Amino acid sequence: MSPPQCGEAAERMRQRVMDLRRAATLLAWLLLALIAYSTLSPIGMRPHIGTWVHVERFGAYALLGFLFATAFPRRIPLILAMVFGVAAAFELLQMLSADRHARVEDLAVKMAGAAGGGGASWFAARHWRRLRGWQSKPKFKPSPVESSA
Repeated sequence: MSPPQCGEAAERMRQRVMDLRRAATLLAWLLLALIAYSTLSPIGMRPHIGTWVHVERFGAYALLGFLFATAFPRRIPLILAMVFGVAAAFELLQMLSADRHARVEDLAVKMAGAAGGGGASWFAARHWRRLRGWQSKPKFKPSPVESSA
């Protein structure tokens, strides 16, 4: 590849990364709004995916942590602090509703999910090239005898 082509390829890659971060930002804010609705609405209006509520909570906050950490990869500690604060605030705001309750157990599940999602995003960003290339590498190297034949 000649130098101008390398510059164009790098610019295309930079544009893709920025598009991914913009999409992650939009999806993270939309998910935060959905979590706010689910957490603060009356219990009868709360959407249910399955019977395991802790799995729903963990998954929602893991995805939220992942999306925000993907959108702002250089600010992961700040992002985690924000998501932890939002989880705590939502739990405390549930005490204002007569049919909802705040539990430390629920908060712990939400924080664990957020930490797992943020950690997954950090790991994926740090090891992206290695993760992308694992499919293209041959599984077995030919032995010197096979390659000389």
